[in-house]
Amino acid sequence: MRLNPFNPDNIRVRGGGGGGGIGAGGMGCGGLIVVLIGVFVFGADPQQMIGMVQGGQQSLPQDQAGSSQSVEELCNSNTYALEGCNALDSLNQTWEPLFAEANIPFQQPTLVYYQGGTNSGCGAAQSAMGPFYCPPDQGIYIDTSFFDQMASQMGASGDFARYYVMAHEYGHHVQNLTGLADQIRSAQQQNPQAANQLQVRMELQADCYAGVWAGRNRNLIEPGDFEEGMTAANAIGDDTLMRNAGQSVNQESFTHGSSAQRMEWLRRGIQTGDEDQCDTFADLRR
Repeated sequence: MRLNPFNPDNIRVRGGGGGGGIGAGGMGCGGLIVVLIGVFVFGADPQQMIGMVQGGQQSLPQDQAGSSQSVEELCNSNTYALEGCNALDSLNQTWEPLFAEANIPFQQPTLVYYQGGTNSGCGAAQSAMGPFYCPPDQGIYIDTSFFDQMASQMGASGDFARYYVMAHEYGHHVQNLTGLADQIRSAQQQNPQAANQLQVRMELQADCYAGVWAGRNRNLIEPGDFEEGMTAANAIGDDTLMRNAGQSVNQESFTHGSSAQRMEWLRRGIQTGDEDQCDTFADLRR
């Protein structure tokens, strides 16, 4: 995907120190109920991060509060970082006008690169958790070694596969900005048996939102990009991850959706470029 170079004035980047009613999808609806289990983890069990969020906003960790590196230095520290900054700028430019059209206040997320482990507004994080979005500090956290693991262990390589990861986590930021967190937590408390089901639908919507970003920038898509995205979505489906781990496929323990579901919703977003088509909750209202 031929993304334009990032504008350092249009992105926020820092380095890391070491049951209610179901509403319609789309930007215009403030009543959508989805589940939030503390943080939004890409292709991993959110229970791995249990304890990261226990209540409200935490103060920004000291090792991240004042980085000596500029945005340009952080973004140019390696190829993956540069890709991420270019993607972040494009995502901001794509989503901010949609929020303005819906008359919803918009805030840019902060992209945080770290190695091994770091602190976040959700608590301590480790690279084994994979990329994640932390609602309290609106941060997208990525240890770029994850991209090497995607390529070597999951067979998901290519720049568009990596952009998909970024755009998926940004999709959680979109969900957060629509003011859903309190409703989500309330729904989870009221109906804990439905927590995983709602989590899956929330993750699939983030996949669709990732596709919407790509669909709205289809002039930048290159041959092979679509296939890279589908390969990545297939690789991180719950059923595929369970089989690869030698486990039996148990749909009740899904937290992100099957490979087929993840590919379906990413494809829908790309093909339509319409966030209103990302209603993963529609059948619950029938």
